[in-house]
Amino acid sequence: MRRRLFSMLAAVAVACASVGAAVGGAQASASGAAAKTVATGTGSAAAAETYQWKNVRIDGGGFVPGIIFNQTEKNLIYARTDIGGAYRWEQASKSWTPLLDWVGWDKWGYNGVVSLATDPVETNRVYVAAGMYTNSWDPNNGAILRSADKGETWQATPLPFKLGGNMPGRGMGERLAVDPNRNSVVYLGAPDGNGLWRSTDKGVTWAKVASFPNAGNYAQDPSDPNGYLSHRPGVVWVTFDPTSGTAGNTTQKIYVGVADKANTVYSSSDGGTTWSRVAGQPTGYMAHKGVFDRVSRTLYIATSDTGGPYDGSKGDVWKLNTTTGAWTQISPIPSSSSDNYFGYSGLTIDRQNPGTIMVATQISWWPDVIFFRSTDSGATWTRVWDFTSYPDRSLRYTMDISSSPWLTFGTNPQPPETTPKLGWMTESLEIDPFDGNRMMYGTGATVYGTEDLKKWDTGGKFTIKPMVKGLEETAVLDLISPPTGAPLVSALGDLGGFRHTNLDAVPPMLFTSPVFTSTTSLDYAETNPSIMVRAGNFTDADRPNDSHAAFSTDGGANWFQGTEPGGINEGGTIAAAANGSRFVWAPKGVGVHYSVGYGNTWTPSTGLPTGAVVESDRVNSNRFYGFSGGKFYVSTNGGVSFTATAATGLPAEGNVKFKAVPGREGDIWLTGPANSAGAASGIWRSTNGGASFTKLSGVTDAVNIGFGKSATAGGYQALYTVATIGGVTGVFRSDDTGASWVRINDDKHQYGNAGEAITGDPRVYGRVYLGTNGRGILYADNDGTVPPPDTVPPTKPGTPVASAITSSGATLTWAASTDAVGVSGYDVYREAGATDVKVGSPTSPSFALTGLTADTSYTFYVIARDAAGNSSDASTPVTFKTLAGQVGGGCTATYTVSNSWPGGFQGEVTVKNTGTSATTGWTVKWSFPNGQTITQLWSGTHTQTGAAVTVKNVSWNGVLAPGASTSFGFGASWTGTNGVPSTVTCTAP
Repeated sequence: MRRRLFSMLAAVAVACASVGAAVGGAQASASGAAAKTVATGTGSAAAAETYQWKNVRIDGGGFVPGIIFNQTEKNLIYARTDIGGAYRWEQASKSWTPLLDWVGWDKWGYNGVVSLATDPVETNRVYVAAGMYTNSWDPNNGAILRSADKGETWQATPLPFKLGGNMPGRGMGERLAVDPNRNSVVYLGAPDGNGLWRSTDKGVTWAKVASFPNAGNYAQDPSDPNGYLSHRPGVVWVTFDPTSGTAGNTTQKIYVGVADKANTVYSSSDGGTTWSRVAGQPTGYMAHKGVFDRVSRTLYIATSDTGGPYDGSKGDVWKLNTTTGAWTQISPIPSSSSDNYFGYSGLTIDRQNPGTIMVATQISWWPDVIFFRSTDSGATWTRVWDFTSYPDRSLRYTMDISSSPWLTFGTNPQPPETTPKLGWMTESLEIDPFDGNRMMYGTGATVYGTEDLKKWDTGGKFTIKPMVKGLEETAVLDLISPPTGAPLVSALGDLGGFRHTNLDAVPPMLFTSPVFTSTTSLDYAETNPSIMVRAGNFTDADRPNDSHAAFSTDGGANWFQGTEPGGINEGGTIAAAANGSRFVWAPKGVGVHYSVGYGNTWTPSTGLPTGAVVESDRVNSNRFYGFSGGKFYVSTNGGVSFTATAATGLPAEGNVKFKAVPGREGDIWLTGPANSAGAASGIWRSTNGGASFTKLSGVTDAVNIGFGKSATAGGYQALYTVATIGGVTGVFRSDDTGASWVRINDDKHQYGNAGEAITGDPRVYGRVYLGTNGRGILYADNDGTVPPPDTVPPTKPGTPVASAITSSGATLTWAASTDAVGVSGYDVYREAGATDVKVGSPTSPSFALTGLTADTSYTFYVIARDAAGNSSDASTPVTFKTLAGQVGGGCTATYTVSNSWPGGFQGEVTVKNTGTSATTGWTVKWSFPNGQTITQLWSGTHTQTGAAVTVKNVSWNGVLAPGASTSFGFGASWTGTNGVPSTVTCTAP
């Protein structure tokens, strides 16, 4: 399956390894040691916590272009991936151990492994050629990573050029090779005109082999403006004739493969001093593989007409008698045949029986890959499957995918195709050098293998099974952890996604009905979490009537489609209303739309730019949010229309993420990562539905943020982020609304380009789910450790100040309290003798008093509350007197709702002069109880600040005789509830 970098952002800047510097490494399942302290948002220090990190099991999920067996130590096997790092085989558990989890954001490209070499002399030594892209997508040059303890720890030597672990031709190789006689000598074949390189000190330093004559001229598309298809694979493999040297002395005969259709094999007979094109070699194709048999001194090559790994329509297999110099074509199906529609790769020898060789079709999408096997050095071949009576095929194998049942991809193909497929992109097929019965091969989705291969030769059927446990290579685009149902649902590149009912077991099937090649966005209805929605991508030409959005009403177990607006080719982002009653969709390249129900119809939204990101409020079902170009947008009518808020200072560039907090209307967190434009980065919070945001101090380069179960009952949700805090880049948790942070990963568990998806678990305190680009989904627990109960109350609020005093109201403001956990709100009390009366509970240090009696003295005080439920001491009270009512004057106001519809209503207020003399003007005030907003008003002038509304007369209706009345009307919006104000006051001079 095709793998790509889904988040090509500038890397977060952290300290990087210098030339030859130790850079760490450990198993992904190891404990994260609490070895660091980090600066918190308030500038204090907090110790890191020990977390247990391990993968949510999927097993595989990406392209494995290389499997490398050590030739002198049994069961020492490595695998390399294009974007997911390198792995070592553990024979006891028959699983793979990741080796590059220490790679962080600063060097995320090191997870692209273009080659790997295992030392046949000192078998603890292993080398990795690391670097993901040779174009601008990867900001760093490549490097040679070297380990003297089988990948437990590493040292790095940066190179003066880039390497392309995820570039065209990445299945060719191996480019790295250790001299089997003098293992201090290591070779590297480089791409893009950089030629052949050599180290003579076990990989510490490197120099170009100036005498090597050909750097390789092939490129798939030399004119590609993206610099991807114009990549030149260059020098692609190195192999030695071990018989041409003795232990401790340089091997003299060396063969090198080059991506050049006219000159694809070179050799040296003097230990690499001089080089020449091998005479008589075949032309027209490129050698993907070069394998040397030391017994017969034969060099075998497998060729194709392209660099792969997705294409290749012609090729041949050849062998060179290095004693006589004679080349012999041994293609199972020669390129001259009309039956040859593929190139060859996956070349291997049974080292116990060197006359037994195998080769694979480098790409044969239909009906399946073909393996060929010869027991007479290529003179004759048998196929792993043959056509009998078309479309029927006879198979020499059976497949058992019970450990990874999703490998059927939910398909039901027609013969001659089957499911699961035997494979595709089979660049690496390797027979165990110590056991001719064991073979492993990589595909675009997994590692397959067998332990009874020799049944092929006796007429029996050998069994192929996934041999991929522990190797996790999915690219994660979104994650949700709902409060009920499965603990995790994932959105993945290339595989669509899964419903994970057991984090430690492979899920039975990926999303079907429909299948998305990649799921780009996931959401669930917060108050009705069985309702879910996903948006994604597929090849539109193959499925012209399918929708890029799908819905579930059973927590993701089953899915169905609705319709979609025209012109959609990619999924974009999609959001579900809190109660699941409607959805808002921002497809890529198409305007935002909303649907009431499950996508039966879609209506364009207004006010939100194409390309925006959308999310939903987790309480108010009519409230949705959008972000684009540094502006935050709000819809209060279910996505019908959006309005830009006045919020400023938000990042205008980069992959900005934001989410609303469950259970708290209008509570939003937004992250901005580092970016090439130098725009603001960090974490911002809004508590007023995006009207304004406050930036957290001490936090930069924030990639994403998520929420999980609170540390205390009823407290604020735990926050999880990938960010740089106090100068340290990592995964962090906060239990006090971002006032302080604790690092929960360590330098051995960084996972490269991680954080495109992150969420906590609403049911398990301390659990976090982290999505990576190529290392799958990680989850981590802190062993259930809950911080000690917070018993420290907030500081005493400042003395309230009364302002805007009228005959019936006033506004109180006070200096805010502080708290280690975070102030969650205030309670305002009126002194009333033996039992004081609580008159309001604002979340900010301000409160508007209404319904007071004219010419009356009042005393109020304030108490602060924190997220743990602690209350502060009462503030010093404030006493003030309301204004006296005017003699001979006075009025009343009567509020009525005259008409109402979903999301909107019309109101009318009647003003009556209740005094004994005529009024010269009047003022009406009230506070909306449910966040209603006036959109227009007639027969009066109004102002609205939050919930508080003030309406004054206009010139023609301010004078009212005693007993006379007038009225004004207004239109307003509402969401959820449209309650009538409890108090409507009127004053008139």
